[in-house]
Amino acid sequence: MSRNAPGQHFLLSTAARTLSLAKVMRMSDDEAFATMKAIRWASTEGEPFCPKCGCVAVYTYTARRLFKCKACASQFSVTSGTIFASRKLAIRDYLAAIAIFVNGAKGYSALHLSRDLDVQYKTAFVLAHKLREALGAVQQRQTLDGEVEVDGAYFGGYVKPANRKEDRVDRRLLENRSGKRRVVVIMRERNGQSLPFVTHSEAAAVPTIIDTVAPGTTVYADEASSWDALHAKFLTKRINHSVEYANDDISTNWAESFFSRIRRAEVGVHHHFAGRYLQAYANEMAWREDNRRQSNGAQYLMTAGAALNHPVSRQWKGYWQRRAA
Repeated sequence: MSRNAPGQHFLLSTAARTLSLAKVMRMSDDEAFATMKAIRWASTEGEPFCPKCGCVAVYTYTARRLFKCKACASQFSVTSGTIFASRKLAIRDYLAAIAIFVNGAKGYSALHLSRDLDVQYKTAFVLAHKLREALGAVQQRQTLDGEVEVDGAYFGGYVKPANRKEDRVDRRLLENRSGKRRVVVIMRERNGQSLPFVTHSEAAAVPTIIDTVAPGTTVYADEASSWDALHAKFLTKRINHSVEYANDDISTNWAESFFSRIRRAEVGVHHHFAGRYLQAYANEMAWREDNRRQSNGAQYLMTAGAALNHPVSRQWKGYWQRRAA
């Protein structure tokens, strides 16, 4: 099939495949080190500079892959001061992990990643969440304007139905929920960026929407009463989903597209999102949705660049599950 075959999905085209995992795994130690240097210090064409004082004059050790700043005499490596600081794996393994992570169009589970890299599950779990943290930091640095769609969807807090029909309860009622149910609210520009955040209810999200969406923006929402307060701040257009999904240009289809992706990730890839990690998964899926038309090679460079320009994680350094460092 040709590169631009009519009707062909982007993910099936050759334009979507510019990165080969096999090539990454076949990298020598020197090639992996050079690649990591080129990505981290892209502004200086791979030439290292001190992460503490910014001095570009550095010594290079020949015995070990370390550098020493001539100005402040501090030693640093290619991952010092980044989210990969204090690493234990080989550099090639981190590059391979990034390539595997971005190739999962609907996300990638830590269990699969642990098998691919031959590491413990908790190592893969923390590594994947470090990548999500780096991508989330990039995703959250924005203000939305133009035409923005707003919607919310519930995640988590599953209550298993009783075996006998007469013992079952209405799980939609608040008194029959587990207390772990959360709302992911998505603000998504049409043909633009997506910004998700987690709250206890749609109504609780209104102040954040007002602070994040620029004045003069046209906001599209459904008929839920939670969004009534938006009329005072924006030109708000509503769609009644009990009647129709779209009325001319009035719809929330862009927001629903994001929810379709995150639902598939939850049900088909991860099977469950723990409440404390829901924001991280939402950020990841927003990033995947916004960059769905980028090749896997471009996504690889964006993810690696975000990780190598993100400071040491305060959440995941020395942390595992519910036990603090």
